[in-house]
Amino acid sequence: MTDRPVSPLAAVPDEIGGHDLLVGKKVVVTAAAGTGIGFATARRALLEGADILVSDFHERRLGETVTALSAEFPDQQVVSFVCDVSSTDQVDALIASAAQQLGRIDVLVNNAGLGGETPVADMTDEQWDRVLDITLNSTFRSTRAALRYFRDAPQGGVIVNNASVLGWRAQHGQAHYAAAKAGVMALTRCSAIEAAEYGVRINAVAPSIARHPFLAKVTSDELLDELASREAFGRAAEVWEIAATIAMLASDYTTYLTGEIVSISSQRA
Repeated sequence: MTDRPVSPLAAVPDEIGGHDLLVGKKVVVTAAAGTGIGFATARRALLEGADILVSDFHERRLGETVTALSAEFPDQQVVSFVCDVSSTDQVDALIASAAQQLGRIDVLVNNAGLGGETPVADMTDEQWDRVLDITLNSTFRSTRAALRYFRDAPQGGVIVNNASVLGWRAQHGQAHYAAAKAGVMALTRCSAIEAAEYGVRINAVAPSIARHPFLAKVTSDELLDELASREAFGRAAEVWEIAATIAMLASDYTTYLTGEIVSISSQRA
């Protein structure tokens, strides 16, 4: 019996440069502070030519994010808004502020989410409610606020949600997170039908595993290694690989695509 050949993509690829996918666009990214998918998405939007507003409830880290991105992209607009996505008032204020600071909104990326690892038998109501609120309810709040804005905007717009393959797959200890992400998928599909009349497209990405320092704080290295080994390429995704797909969905290359969930994984159940 021979070993399976190692895929060339088992090695981490170099990040691709920008291709002007979002030139002239005004992009809002939630939960963008730090080192995860949100930050990578904000940076990719800038690489693709956009101006951005980044949001997070960690004020210090948000300030550091703005400083870092402004230094790398001095000729583009990088602004921020501190927002707790569990608050309807703050989310509504986020959209209003983004429209005011950027002049308009073309793209909203709903990246906020909260995970954890707790078996159902040991899970408290508070643990369940917290994950559902930050992961699913916040996506609803932001989508609702953005659609109210886009409904009156002449140019239409795009919303990209961050779901997860756990919306399809079963994994021990992830019932609350999986339920929330499955809800994000359903929200994406249903809201896309309603948004079409406003000239708005809504899609979602569903990453399998993308390793970054924040994820390492809430998940053991052993589990991350095991999950990564199951993927077709034998590795986790890089955060820029997730962000590049988000940029594609936000761009004019996908003008006929709406209500879809794009899996960034090897499709293994």
